[in-house]
This record gives sequence, structure tokens and C-alpha cells, in this order.
Amino acid sequence: MNRVIVSYRNITTELIKEIRYQYPYGYSDNDMIIFRNAKNEVVKSLEITHNDTDYLIKMSKQLAIHLDNFEAIDQIEGI
Repeated sequence: MNRVIVSYRNITTELIKEIRYQYPYGYSDNDMIIFRNAKNEVVKSLEITHNDTDYLIKMSKQLAIHLDNFEAIDQIEGI
């Protein structure tokens, strides 16, 4: 199985849909994986398993806004 770390800037529509599928009621701090990167910064990430890959998606305020906007578009389009 592959393991990939993804920034919100590089997240695909497919991964956004997978986040919403695996966490239909949202996610909390208990769902987060927290680690320190090479710059010794604390990184919060959400683990998503899709196909044959485990993704750690680095969480940020921008991603939360992006997910909310994506949900609003789905509601408008009736998806």
C-alpha cells in the first residue's frame, strides 16, 4: 500500500469526496494524526484510505473553507 502526504493546495475533487464519504458527520481532533515535520512544525492531518493508497491530508483553515464550499456547490447542483 502506498502512503502519500497531501497539502490542501494539491487535493483533488476525488479526495474531497472521499473525505466527505469517510467522515459524513465531519471530523474532530480525535480523528487527526499529529506529527512534527522536518522543520519541527506541528502538522495536523486526516487519514483517508482510497483505492490502494493511504493519504495523510494536511489540515488547515483553507481546506475547511474549501470543503464547505464544495458541499455548498453539491447542494446547489443536487449531488
